[in-house]
Amino acid sequence: MPRPLIGITTYVEESTRFRVWDVPTSLVPSGYYELVQAAGGAAVLLPPDEPGTAAEVLSRVDGLVVAGGPDLDPVRYGAERDPRTGPPATQRDEWELALVGAALAAGRPLLGICRGMQALNVALGGTLVQHIDGHVDAPGVMSWHPVRPVAGTRYADLVPEEAEVPTYHHQAVERLGRGLIASAHAVDGTVEAIELPDPDRWVVGVQWHPERDKDTRVLEALVAAAAAHSPAPAR
Repeated sequence: MPRPLIGITTYVEESTRFRVWDVPTSLVPSGYYELVQAAGGAAVLLPPDEPGTAAEVLSRVDGLVVAGGPDLDPVRYGAERDPRTGPPATQRDEWELALVGAALAAGRPLLGICRGMQALNVALGGTLVQHIDGHVDAPGVMSWHPVRPVAGTRYADLVPEEAEVPTYHHQAVERLGRGLIASAHAVDGTVEAIELPDPDRWVVGVQWHPERDKDTRVLEALVAAAAAHSPAPAR
């Protein structure tokens, strides 16, 4: 059996220096595809494209990971911009929200990581807290804190114990999107994982960065769901 093909979103950095070049580059940290591979999947990177192509792209993969990154534009959930919210990433918002919508429509297994979890929530009509004091200590430095699973959820079945996780965020889920439930919380009550409680669809979001701690349990479940899903068309 071929490994399930898991698409991972990438994003454009307008000025990326490598060797002699300084050019716009579509990229994602290597931890994402390494974690997919460690969990038994084959990874393929999905560069930004026109939102109207999202369904076509999703038809060629067995599952989707929406990667972390900068803040979503508050206009996406009907809010005024907090001055501490980062600048808009319009192309990325459009593309990733289109991918999430296409994955949900097609029943493709989906994992949102950090920003990806927030995108999942917003795609289903939810809102975000635009700033939580103390949730980012220093630029580019992960902090670790415990998250507690909610009994009876898919996430709790995968990770039944309280777990220390690496995080880097200052925004969080506020109002849950349609059909979503919280499946883990931080000690301060921040929503740390969400999911659709539908046994026929595998849709999960985590606020932390599993690609930084190498815990493969959630990714292994995504890969297993992708393998069980009706195969994507021949590639």
